[in-house]
Amino acid sequence: MASQEKCQNPYEIELPQSIINSFARFLVPEIQKFYASEQGRKELKEWKKKHPDKSEE
Repeated sequence: MASQEKCQNPYEIELPQSIINSFARFLVPEIQKFYASEQGRKELKEWKKKHPDKSEE
């Protein structure tokens, strides 16, 4: 049965927490830079218009 589970979802893998933390430390500043840019602010504003129920404002 274990082989059937692997065939059903071949992309399910477990990553060590240290790799996830390292990736998050890299990604957060990149996301912050994007939303600080003019393009990022514009895209966020458009997203909020489309999803008012998910907006914090």
